Amino acid sequence: MKGSKGYRRKTRNLKVKPRNRGKPKIRNYLQEFNEGDKVVIKINPSYQRIPHPRFNSRIGKVAGKQGRAYYVQIRDGDKNKKVLVTPEHLTSVNNK
Repeated sequence: MKGSKGYRRKTRNLKVKPRNRGKPKIRNYLQEFNEGDKVVIKINPSYQRIPHPRFNSRIGKVAGKQGRAYYVQIRDGDKNKKVLVTPEHLTSVNNK
């Protein structure tokens, strides 16, 4: 039988959420970013719509907005790519 090649393939143990942590935080859902902010893509398994697992823990710049999601410009190999990510999977990077 042919194996599955779906979007969430091999993500079962990508990020296992610890038990007894309660509901997802509303502040992660409602956080806002400005264009040019540096962010880290961290997949939150509490939400079903996730960015492609290849982009987990990548750092990029916010390049725009579509609805409540953000375009994040990242470097993948020798190419620049724009990834559409919802805010619950983003955390800001402190510029020092």
